[in-house]
Amino acid sequence: MKKKFVRAAVLGAALTVSASAYAAEAETAESLDEYTIDETIVTATRSEKRDVDIPAATDVITAEDIKAKGAKNAAEALYYTNGFIAKSHGPVGASFGTMTNEASLRGNKSGTLILVNGNPVSWRGKYDLSDIPADTIERIEIVKGGGSVLYGSSALAGVINIITKTAASNQVSVGFGNYGQQKYHLNVGDDKYSITYDLNKWDEQKGVTLTPSSSGSIPYRADVKNIRNENIGINISPDEHWKFIYGHYKSYTDYDYYATDAKGQTKAGDLYRDRKLRSDRDMAQISYKNAGWDASMYFNTMTLETTYTTYFNTKNGKKTNSPYDSREKNISYGIDAQKTWNVGDKTTFIAGIDWMHEIFHSLPTTPQSKEVQDDSRNIWGLFGQWEQKFDKKNSLILGARETWTTNTTKSNGMKNYSNFSASAQYLYKLDDKNSLYASANQSFRMPTFREADNAEEATNLKPQRGVNYELGWKKQAGNHLWKAALFHTKVKDKIATEMITFVTSNEDFKNTGFELSCEVNAKNGMNYNYGITWQNPVTRNTKYGPDWVRDYGKFQLVGGIGYHKGKWRTALNASYLADRSGSTSGKAIRLKPYLLTSFTLAYAPNKYSELELSVNNLLNRKDITTHSASSFYYCAGRSFMLTYTQKW
Repeated sequence: MKKKFVRAAVLGAALTVSASAYAAEAETAESLDEYTIDETIVTATRSEKRDVDIPAATDVITAEDIKAKGAKNAAEALYYTNGFIAKSHGPVGASFGTMTNEASLRGNKSGTLILVNGNPVSWRGKYDLSDIPADTIERIEIVKGGGSVLYGSSALAGVINIITKTAASNQVSVGFGNYGQQKYHLNVGDDKYSITYDLNKWDEQKGVTLTPSSSGSIPYRADVKNIRNENIGINISPDEHWKFIYGHYKSYTDYDYYATDAKGQTKAGDLYRDRKLRSDRDMAQISYKNAGWDASMYFNTMTLETTYTTYFNTKNGKKTNSPYDSREKNISYGIDAQKTWNVGDKTTFIAGIDWMHEIFHSLPTTPQSKEVQDDSRNIWGLFGQWEQKFDKKNSLILGARETWTTNTTKSNGMKNYSNFSASAQYLYKLDDKNSLYASANQSFRMPTFREADNAEEATNLKPQRGVNYELGWKKQAGNHLWKAALFHTKVKDKIATEMITFVTSNEDFKNTGFELSCEVNAKNGMNYNYGITWQNPVTRNTKYGPDWVRDYGKFQLVGGIGYHKGKWRTALNASYLADRSGSTSGKAIRLKPYLLTSFTLAYAPNKYSELELSVNNLLNRKDITTHSASSFYYCAGRSFMLTYTQKW
């Protein structure tokens, strides 16, 4: 344990010290690449702005960043982001049915809104980021600190907007690695029309979770196998105004559970349960942008099935044969439209409307059974944003949103909701590339249909409301981009589901923290980034007592070193989360720190071909990648993949 901790500390220190040393040296460089440092971001204010002009904590992950991290999907692409806490139930960011790979920002596991090209894609508040192949992503924009005023319910901790490629080079990629890894990617088309296909496989990881004996029950382990993520996508952009995107995603994952001790009729090694998870998802979007108008229509559908058979009773070891089958279908479709007015040189006003129709079906599992449940509702939103520039240094952004639901059909009595949220953001420009900001953002999230089902009484389950206060600083100095933020978040009646009983109730959440990060890019081919987060996320559920309970981790260090020049590119990335805590039923236990690492090395003999080696978990650690005190899931050991890409 000590050796692993020392290695983690040494690697983290090396990343930070190396980056700092190079930063000092690079200040004097004559040739600086400023373009890649000062990104333009749309998500934060629903309008294009330079990063230093945005009064919010923001991060951008480009397609090149994703390649450098060796990520296979959107979940892995986010692992090395400052303030992002990774969660998975297996390799390659695997989810566990409805227990998904949560995108936790600033310690708030259910407060991040996931968008694809600015449109919501979650199903009953959940999402599977491992479905979205890395090769299809153009960039990921992350806005921390709440986004409910601009984007509606669920954006309490922030917004992650995954922007997909609409034009990519014709190419084919094939990769193989240990653990039976396989990767196949094909893109055919031009700048107006393209078709993509992706398939990623992982054969098996033994001991992905271990369940110890409880009150004399039989302990068991789980092996995850036959992981398969498949996607086909169509992109059509006939001109600069119109875009059409369609994606079909299928995923398969099997979990086999085996007894690790004997009791009664059961022997060690006997199969306890064979769980099969299957999901089938479709996403379609059409968008239009012209003359200050920005509008889109979207359609999402997700069918999820979980089946298994239980072969013995863990309490007495008696043999059984108990099958289980659960199927559900989630559908959402809607519109989002906004108009931007520029009133002179100093005033900008944005007004918009959005509507989403949400449907939840609990499906029959046999030809004879009937549909178990059928729920739906309309979610409406009116929003506006006023930006006033007082002079070259001072500007203020005020925002407001009214959200309400209509025609809620719910068997257990869930009602319609309404909420008004507001935000204020002040920006002070020290100079053109150096700014300070202060912001206050209200946020809101209503219960999902499944959360209402799991509540003891749906009529007593309250929507959650929160506020985020933040002070920040951003500075672009040559080839450096510095960012710092001090934040305090409070959420009243946070909606939480107990991981053992699966009962949903309200609790309170708060977090105070500080973030610091720096990106360094230079024309000599080197690039560095590092970030530090200190925070104290805590929850309190009066059902279990008056005490605040720690959650997630207090300290995070992320960093990366990269080189890209001529025919070679290489990168090393790491994320270290320490002082961890997992909570269940109002109690918290300490978890060991995790250290996630990735390494890539690629050689391109010409502009049409490339050979890449990617390695994950360089130190071969057995880190816990979940954050509940009820069960632990472990990352896979050191894994590698060799991928060849051919373009034409």
